[in-house]
Amino acid sequence: MTAHDQQQRQEDEDLRLAQAARLRRTWLTPRGWRYWSAVNNTEVGVWYSVTAFFFFLFAGVLALMVRAQLAVPDNDLVTPGFYNQLFTLHGTMMMFLFAVPIFEAVAILIMPQMLAARDLPFPRLSAFGFWCFVIGGVFVAGSIFFGAAPDSGWFMYPPLATNKDTAGIGADIWLLGLSFIEIASIAAAVELIVGVLKCRPPGMRIHLMPLYCWYVLIVAGMILFAFPPLIAGDILFEAQRLLDWPFFDPARGGDPVLWQHLFWIFGHPEVYIIFLPSIALMAMIVPTFAQTPIVGYGWIVLAAVGTGFLSFGLWAHHMFTIGLPAISLGFFSAASEAVAIPTGVQIFVFLATMLAGRVIFAVPMLYAAGSLAIFVFGGLTGVMVAIAPFDWQAHDTHFIVAHLHYTLIGGMFFPLIGGLYYFYPFVAKKMLSDRLGKWAFWLMFAGFNITFLPMHFTGLRGMPRRVFTYPAGHGWDWLNLVSSVGAFVMAAGVLVVVWDLLRPGKRTAPPNPWKAGTLEWSTMDDEAWGVRSVPHVTSRYPLWDQPGISDDIDQGRGYLPDAAAGRRETLITSVLDAEPEQVLRLPANSFLPMLAAIFVGFSFIGATFHWWTPALISGVIGIGVIIVWLWTGTARIPEAATIDAGRGLTLPLYGSGPRSVGWWAMFITMVGDSTAFASLIFGYFFYWTIHTDFPPAGTTGPGQVWPAIAGLLAVIAWGLTLAARRANTAGLGARTRAALVLAAAAALGSGAALVMAITMTGLDPAAHVYDATVWVIALWTALHLVVGVIMQLYCCARSHAGHLGPAHDIDLQNIVLYWHFAVITAVVTVAVTGLFPLAS
Repeated sequence: MTAHDQQQRQEDEDLRLAQAARLRRTWLTPRGWRYWSAVNNTEVGVWYSVTAFFFFLFAGVLALMVRAQLAVPDNDLVTPGFYNQLFTLHGTMMMFLFAVPIFEAVAILIMPQMLAARDLPFPRLSAFGFWCFVIGGVFVAGSIFFGAAPDSGWFMYPPLATNKDTAGIGADIWLLGLSFIEIASIAAAVELIVGVLKCRPPGMRIHLMPLYCWYVLIVAGMILFAFPPLIAGDILFEAQRLLDWPFFDPARGGDPVLWQHLFWIFGHPEVYIIFLPSIALMAMIVPTFAQTPIVGYGWIVLAAVGTGFLSFGLWAHHMFTIGLPAISLGFFSAASEAVAIPTGVQIFVFLATMLAGRVIFAVPMLYAAGSLAIFVFGGLTGVMVAIAPFDWQAHDTHFIVAHLHYTLIGGMFFPLIGGLYYFYPFVAKKMLSDRLGKWAFWLMFAGFNITFLPMHFTGLRGMPRRVFTYPAGHGWDWLNLVSSVGAFVMAAGVLVVVWDLLRPGKRTAPPNPWKAGTLEWSTMDDEAWGVRSVPHVTSRYPLWDQPGISDDIDQGRGYLPDAAAGRRETLITSVLDAEPEQVLRLPANSFLPMLAAIFVGFSFIGATFHWWTPALISGVIGIGVIIVWLWTGTARIPEAATIDAGRGLTLPLYGSGPRSVGWWAMFITMVGDSTAFASLIFGYFFYWTIHTDFPPAGTTGPGQVWPAIAGLLAVIAWGLTLAARRANTAGLGARTRAALVLAAAAALGSGAALVMAITMTGLDPAAHVYDATVWVIALWTALHLVVGVIMQLYCCARSHAGHLGPAHDIDLQNIVLYWHFAVITAVVTVAVTGLFPLAS
């Protein structure tokens, strides 16, 4: 059937109603207790957002208690120990349980419709990430009710936090709880990157996609490079607390500065990971209310990329006071100043857009304007602390607290509330109150400045941060009192927002209430299917530039107007030009993601309390649930090779290799995984640079024999995996399985040789940091080889069950990709631990 014939056929109203009924039935949200098995972005995005906002309110209450304690000198409202828990948990929750998760939550919620996609490519992964987030968040936040919350500050500097006498179990809760939450962050990042690259509608070339998607792509990519160093640091940190491996103990060769490097390689980009998504919201709000396309689309994209890139070169400006060499001070100071350039470009683009259009100062725009004012102020103080001599004076004072909050609340919180008022009609089909929105804005804007502006002066007068109380007469008294009053005024503004969200009787939202130009506003139907049909897009603002596109979408004149097979489907397109490539079958609702998160989560919680056997059993069950999830929900062979995608287009239902979204997910995941491994290698060479003898004299090291055997077997395992792929392509099933079994045996042998290398050569990980570093690198690599074995045996089983063949080889293509990274990891491990000592 030609495209014209299909368009004519689509004018039949009975046909359209039947199509809509099938779509509605296929995408139906479950009712009752099964509701919690939903994996649609429309449900998971709302759960994610509400949970993150709840954690924000929780952390806000902790902040109010801190401000109440500091309101007057010599106050004893709370004990010193509880005060330490309050400010530590406040910072931890705001950064890890609100600022980053809310970005991912909003993106999961709105991006599919913005791209005219039915859903993101891995809805069960989104659900798994959400449940990990909930379990980890409740575990960390709930610790304060048992007096066990972390109390060493949100960046957990050793030796304070590694000493079990000064930091109790709270430090373990922080490390293991947040490590679990980081799984959720990375899972969401993978989902969002693949979603932006592969789920755009036909015609939406990469230079036509909404700026919001550009920011999501950049920030999700930053997460892949920023979070793994923290994960690597967490491993070293917990190994010291749990096993007494001396990574941060100078008496045995360790150095606490390594933790600072790993933490701030994560921590500084984290600020931009928080900031850029809110700029993305402004990039949607400002053109809409200026009633004109964004000015300088290309410039703002380049500026966002530049900001993300430069943010990784600034971490050491948090460490100016530790005694860095002069050349390092100069470099990081200059880099810190340089990031103001791309940041300024983005702000000037917004100002230019406002000047080019006719601005309507609705509530979302009010928050956007307030954000610009606050953030610019915070940016100026950032330029001040980027200058090393000034930083030496202001470091660890309330000036830094003020700067941090001006940057984050101005750069993140105000745009987020603006985004809430902007996107609420899209999500709930209701309008929030303009009057309450303005009340909330002015209360929060005034309260924020009353709170944090005086802190600059408190800090310049020498008041250190994180002190439980202070004596009268230092000139801090009235400044602290003003700050505390301001905090409660700001809290009143937040409560107005909460009331506006909860109050009954909201007005029904009209279609496209803001007259926006992007696709998420094409329909206000309260349907779970995302879009009725997928349009062909030729503009950055389709609703402004393509007349009738909303009607075409609603009438099913686009792609995928039907769900004839009763299966959830979305369109996959090429990375750059958005050419249609495949119709992807999406998995249906399931409790498996929730169960996987529960069992894996309990393995982390059990490890925290040293319940080793239950933790191990729970972890094994969790892995089993994930395997069942993969077996039943991914890479399934369709009933036909192709499907009618609408508009006269026929597309395949199956794609493997780079045409598969799973291949992209594996590639992106392994990039993040390799970053964590590179962080461990960085640790090895960090110690090498600070010691005159590393390895220390008299240390045997792992030698060369066992590492060489391990490397050779890893290469053989990789080669056999490639041979298995070749045999599978030739249709030789038995040979495929034989090669995979041999590959698994070689991989196990490689892992065993690595374990022999560290256990049979006299290395004692508790004696010296060199031994501990070699141990952790070898164990990391051995663990990855074991994971590779599980994948090989999984493919073997799939082949035996008839789910893997020459034309259907997604699983095998993906594990070959995994093994490319695994063999590189093994070779680098052998080179660093076995060969480098010969040259040093």
